[in-house]
Amino acid sequence: MQAANSKSSANSGLNLGLFTIPQSLLLQMGTASVMMLLLAEKATAETLQVLGEASEELFRGDRLPILDFPEENPEN
Repeated sequence: MQAANSKSSANSGLNLGLFTIPQSLLLQMGTASVMMLLLAEKATAETLQVLGEASEELFRGDRLPILDFPEENPEN
């Protein structure tokens, strides 16, 4: 009975007709893709945070030039 179970588990995978992709390869590809998505999400979040901080600096006005206003002459 165990021989039949071990044979069926050895043949498990994705059967595409001419060849079969083993389950372990599918699992490795799925794991790698999920890890890449997590890294991309982290990089995107950091990039958006830096972009937000840069836009705050732009709208805060630290880098605007100081304008010379004419002084009022008290002639009256």
